[in-house]
Amino acid sequence: MKASFSSGVLLLSLLAPLPAVAKDIHATVVYDDKTTEINPAQNPDGTDALWITTADLARATRFEVKPQGVCRDELCFPLPKARQQEFLHRRAPVTWFNLTAFAALVHQPVAHDAALSTWYFGLRSDQQQRLASLRAPDFTLPDMNGKPHSLSDFRGKKVFLVTWASW
Repeated sequence: MKASFSSGVLLLSLLAPLPAVAKDIHATVVYDDKTTEINPAQNPDGTDALWITTADLARATRFEVKPQGVCRDELCFPLPKARQQEFLHRRAPVTWFNLTAFAALVHQPVAHDAALSTWYFGLRSDQQQRLASLRAPDFTLPDMNGKPHSLSDFRGKKVFLVTWASW
């Protein structure tokens, strides 16, 4: 009996630290193609948002919260005054920032894999390249029999282009 009691006490003493480890949540943020490991907050708003410390915000994105908004070098995005609670949550001594709400504000696509706790942030609207025109450039390609065809040969007709690349 004594052996099982002492081994049970030993097992309980080994398991005691586990709840603290389970609370230590980790997430991966990919921003500007740079990967950063962070410890996100339990979402104070109950949504599937990514709340990170302002220190992690600077480390992962190089953006900082300033009085004029969320800034990186000369680039600054003002936060709407009426919606401050969507972006900032203060729990002394830490200020939390909702990175997903910021992404929505700057029209930045976000992909989230909950199983891997990974967040990918695409190009912001200020980074995206726009087409100068909706007209496709002319090109010539051979068909299956080797006969060349140019896109301009079909001007005024409906054309369905299928492309594929291996990279």
